[in-house]
Amino acid sequence: MDETRNTQSGSSRWMLMAAVWCAMGLFDASQNVFVMRAEGMHHHWGRLFLTQLISWLPWIVATAFVLRLAHRYSPTRWSRVSTWAVHLSACGSIGVFYAGWVAMWEEWLNPWAMMPGPDPFPQLWIHKFYGSLLSDLVLYSLILLVNHVLDSREQMALQQAEAAHLNEQLSKAQLSALRRQIEPHFLFNTLNAIAGLVREKRNDAAVSMIVGLSDFLRRVVNDSDRQQVPLAEELDFTQKYLDIQKARFAERLEFSVNVPEELLPAQVPSLILQPMVENAVKHGIARRVQGGAIRITAFRSNGTLTMRVYNDGPSLPAGWEKSQSGIGIQNVRTRLQSLYGDRFELSMRNRQPGGVEATVSVPFVSPTPSATSKG
Repeated sequence: MDETRNTQSGSSRWMLMAAVWCAMGLFDASQNVFVMRAEGMHHHWGRLFLTQLISWLPWIVATAFVLRLAHRYSPTRWSRVSTWAVHLSACGSIGVFYAGWVAMWEEWLNPWAMMPGPDPFPQLWIHKFYGSLLSDLVLYSLILLVNHVLDSREQMALQQAEAAHLNEQLSKAQLSALRRQIEPHFLFNTLNAIAGLVREKRNDAAVSMIVGLSDFLRRVVNDSDRQQVPLAEELDFTQKYLDIQKARFAERLEFSVNVPEELLPAQVPSLILQPMVENAVKHGIARRVQGGAIRITAFRSNGTLTMRVYNDGPSLPAGWEKSQSGIGIQNVRTRLQSLYGDRFELSMRNRQPGGVEATVSVPFVSPTPSATSKG
């Protein structure tokens, strides 16, 4: 994959530099011919145009040579004497070759219409070399500069792609951690509740609870690849969790879901509600002899989807974020940050006259057409 990408990048860069030098040759030849004709000069215009055009062609090969040198002797390492020596020698060699190339064509075609003819080839070669020395140095430096800019852009794009990949892997790892963090006591308490139902000979209720637990655990284990799911699916999963808890707490637990139907297809992070509901059950309902109620609501505003989980249990103590109970919420926050950057809000606060409300706001994302058709 990397070799193919490098080959395609090299071919594209080769075609680009060939096109650039040909364009420069065409522009230079056209400009010289038109300007000189406009000033009333008399030359062999066809030969002059051809000579001016092909005089730029050596720079195509020279550019490939310079790029290879730049790869081995990076121009960013100017503190090294070897870098200066290599590039100055290369620039001089290119200048010698370029001067000989131009002198050869002028000696052969005599585009300037000189009488009785151009200077002898050795003398013309030396004259062309010294005459183009500064321009050769400028062009050589431009090649190094453009190559450095292109390499920097490619490196930046590669780093951004790697960062995006790492963020995706981090988000998946955080999701896996959340799945493994579903409270073991929940499983033990559920099994104990099932055993109690069996002892009470409430077999139908026990079977129903086992089926609900099976569906819940299957979702946790098997659905680990999807980062986002429809809100309706997330609510269904949360409903299964609450149904199991309802079997544990019976009349001590009441819950309600109030979500507009048009929001159900919206994409939300998988397992975003379960830790919030689990926190409400563990630190709200379970701590009260009379139990309590949990309310789940959602609304859309200004391109943002907001979900709230409220319980009417005890208020949050001071410094709760640093306690063990705040770890699950902190993991949710870290995962949201990897998915949305700064485009989310997550908070927990006490409500008056009592109770605790957890709120999460994420960008509203409509389902993709493929997801809709599958649904």
